[in-house]
Amino acid sequence: MKSKVVLASDFGKDFLWGVAIAAQQNEGARNVGGRSDSIWDTFADKNNKIKNNQKIGNACDFFHLYKQDIDLCKLIGFNTFRFSLSWSRILPNGTGTPNMEGIRFYNQVIDYCLEKNIRPFVTLYHWDLPNVLELEGGWTSHRMLDWFSHYTETCAIHFGDRVKDWIVLNEPAGFTTLGYMLGMHAPGRRGISSFFPAIHNTLLCQAQGGRILRKNIPDARIGTTFSCSYIFPNSDKPEDIKAAQRLDALVNRLFVEPLLGLGYPRVSNFKFLEKLEVHNLAWRHKEQMAFDFDFIGLQNYFPITVKHNPIIPYIAANEVKPKDRNVPYTSMGWEINSHAFGLITRQFAKYQNIPRLIITENGASFKDVIVDNKINDVKRIQYYKSHLTELLQLKKEGLPIDGYLAWTLTDNFEWNYGYSPKFGLVHIDRETQERTMKKSGYWFKTFLHT
Repeated sequence: MKSKVVLASDFGKDFLWGVAIAAQQNEGARNVGGRSDSIWDTFADKNNKIKNNQKIGNACDFFHLYKQDIDLCKLIGFNTFRFSLSWSRILPNGTGTPNMEGIRFYNQVIDYCLEKNIRPFVTLYHWDLPNVLELEGGWTSHRMLDWFSHYTETCAIHFGDRVKDWIVLNEPAGFTTLGYMLGMHAPGRRGISSFFPAIHNTLLCQAQGGRILRKNIPDARIGTTFSCSYIFPNSDKPEDIKAAQRLDALVNRLFVEPLLGLGYPRVSNFKFLEKLEVHNLAWRHKEQMAFDFDFIGLQNYFPITVKHNPIIPYIAANEVKPKDRNVPYTSMGWEINSHAFGLITRQFAKYQNIPRLIITENGASFKDVIVDNKINDVKRIQYYKSHLTELLQLKKEGLPIDGYLAWTLTDNFEWNYGYSPKFGLVHIDRETQERTMKKSGYWFKTFLHT
């Protein structure tokens, strides 16, 4: 029997449909309008930190072309536009007096969204810490809570009269693990001596950011977002199942459970978590790490399959890659599995203290195929179709899901992968900055108008 075609109208008239971008990945204008360097600017300047030694350059030049991109959102039919604020543009010294040129820019973006009847969905922190603060210790510093509180209050005061949808942190597990443990992302630090305090300070800032927004914008809808991946054991062997449990605690539970007042996650005989809890004196700060957010954002791209491996430090596990299991995967080697998207969403929905969920990022990178001078990205369309079909099933099951934001509008700077991955619904010519809608963009346009 042929399955029913999913329609946008099936999700209800109040469902949020949007796209997400980020300041560091899209804005460009590195030293324009008083902006100082972020940790990603300085990290990418170093040799061999970015794939093929690429540099960030002008990115998508969203700073100058934001109206074009918001117009594209409107043309496709999205009612929500998620973007992040550059801490370095708003507070070039990391703290202190705001840069009014930066404030003016974001006011223009917000006002243009509202003019086009698009909800501005603002992320406070999407990985681009001012480098001046990293020189003072960054996310490992005991002063981070004060720095972040001042930044949050500044943004709330200047934008809270019009922005009512806020995300405090984007994927804290991502920027702490990749940036302060594995050294793959900015600022490039390695080891638990940086990782442990970065986790703790991030947890404190996550909750405090929510409290500051609530104080300054009583009618705001406030959330934070988590990267998440359903963790499959590679076999039914007890050691593989335990390996999956350990990774699940680090990938999916480490930042949400303290936020919900549950403290650090516990896994039997997982010494790494025990050391983390003792090092950070978590029992003293349990209440400070908790906040009742209005929603939690989930960002899912792929599941992970793991097996026990005693030689791997700390977690004693390693991933079994999709290509080695003969399952479909994207151009970045990420497994395509909409069923796992449903499983991880259900896992988060089981937490009693999460009132609402929003899918704040979901998408896939594929090599663009040119057919008759058009970008015929059929695989991306198939990815979205399968995941939206799964999402509708979740809604039918009664999960409190209020929206879906695709990643991303335009091909952009994808962190240490540079400009090689293509996630966008819109292609950007790297030389001219010309925007060209892909077939997936036209597909979304048809989908959202049905």
